[in-house]
Amino acid sequence: MKIALISMEVIPGRPDLNTAAMLKKIKEAKTAGIDLAVFPALSLSGLFLGNMWKIPAFLRDCAAYADKIAAAAEDITVLFGNAAEDCTGVLRTLLLVRDGTCTEVAQQSLHNAGTSFSPLLYTVPNENIIIAADASPFPVCFGAQKLADMAREKNRNILYINTLGLQDKGKTVYAFPGRAHAFNAGGERILISPAYAEGMTILDTQHLPPVCTVPSVPPIASKYHMIRYAIQKFLARIHMERVVIGISGGIDSAVAAALYVDAIGADNVLLVNMPSQFNSATTKGLAAQLAENLDCRYMIVPIEESVVHTAAQLTEIPIMDATGTAREHLTISSFVRENMQARDRSARVLCTIAAAWNAVFTCNANKAESTVGYATLYGDHAGFFAALADLWKYEIYALARHLNTEVYKCEVIPQGIINIVPSAELSDAQNVDEGKGDPIRYSYHDYLFRAFAEENRIPEDILAHYADGTLDEYIGCTKGLVAEYFPYAAEFITDLEHWWNLYTGMAVAKRIQSPPLLSTSGRAYGADHPESQIGAYETIAYRQCKKMLLKNII
Repeated sequence: MKIALISMEVIPGRPDLNTAAMLKKIKEAKTAGIDLAVFPALSLSGLFLGNMWKIPAFLRDCAAYADKIAAAAEDITVLFGNAAEDCTGVLRTLLLVRDGTCTEVAQQSLHNAGTSFSPLLYTVPNENIIIAADASPFPVCFGAQKLADMAREKNRNILYINTLGLQDKGKTVYAFPGRAHAFNAGGERILISPAYAEGMTILDTQHLPPVCTVPSVPPIASKYHMIRYAIQKFLARIHMERVVIGISGGIDSAVAAALYVDAIGADNVLLVNMPSQFNSATTKGLAAQLAENLDCRYMIVPIEESVVHTAAQLTEIPIMDATGTAREHLTISSFVRENMQARDRSARVLCTIAAAWNAVFTCNANKAESTVGYATLYGDHAGFFAALADLWKYEIYALARHLNTEVYKCEVIPQGIINIVPSAELSDAQNVDEGKGDPIRYSYHDYLFRAFAEENRIPEDILAHYADGTLDEYIGCTKGLVAEYFPYAAEFITDLEHWWNLYTGMAVAKRIQSPPLLSTSGRAYGADHPESQIGAYETIAYRQCKKMLLKNII
């Protein structure tokens, strides 16, 4: 028996387009002499459809298009995923069709499962084979180890196919890898197809392939492929080809620039450096070098004059009362001026350039900044898409090295950008030439924030491990780093409460207003990480531990 596992891009909410693509694939399978053509779960409908699931006409259309698939399955058996409705709600179903006959062979509730689905299973008659058809977003897809365990447990060969494409839950965007896997009855992998690529993987059940070895790749390589694919598909979805990227000479914007050039070509990318009086010659030079290395269009748009003008205007124009009498004048603090620079860059310069160049502009935020709101609303927090927003700072650096060594195979991101202290350069207090940078100490705070956002750790957990000297190991940062940064308990507690209050406070409001972002961890802000603006809460155990640690100081 010849079985084809078909990797096909599924367009969410477009059963008409998906049916057309499936009919073409079925024709190709028949030409190849395939007995059973297998498509992923929800291959007709897509998975993340929002309120479309509540529209009866849409589900009726899904059923009608399923009939078209059944009618086209002449002299070939086709297994594919669809959606249906019964008294319990919407179901995802697995349909077996041939010569106009349609049979439901598996079903699973659609709602209340989040992104943690298990595949729909079908045991092939007269064959020692189970088909597993899935629609699970990377990286929450049904894992290889589970497939291997299933094969051993059931003593059957497992053939698995997942959905390909880009789907979203509004805020959070997911890249489906579309990969085929096969395991023998002993749980050994015998096949794996390329990720993020359409294709037909053919297996002959009488001559299954031998055990194969999958080369080990670093996690950042997998994330690179996913991000690159997502950039391409997201731009295609919104019918845009060009991208404007604000570059500062820092690591985040440099990685964004290198990624977009790799994904869509240098001709479609415009890099813009927007220095103020606080931007050093060092970072301005690094930004120019980056543009040259990438062979990109490049603009330098100074913002100091605009910021000075706005500050003068707002301090000179009085605030009047209802009678028209001048009552007071605004004072522009250094903090307000810092944020003015960020807003001027994004809301005025990048937004206008993008509109004039028939493009969109990027948000280059990383996850550490988003976690505590270290970004300016309508400034560097703005953009059409946040491709890096689910990466911690250490992942940004890993991605930079991967782009240089494995993708471009030369130093497109200058080593100076990788080496320089991370800094927003919004004041003299962030002078990079003096080694001054961001208030976030990423070598520690990356891991602390990860414990908050991805592991649901609260200050009670953090403080307890600090108290017994095991915090480094607990959050995964370099051993001895906590003691180096915080010799005294009071310093540690002050730092912990500062960031926790931001994480649960103003940062929530900022994250709610952030652009769509790509999930690479399964714990991205948005749909993966639902949150409310309830503010910080100190548990009883936290207060007790805090009191104990500070009792010798008070």
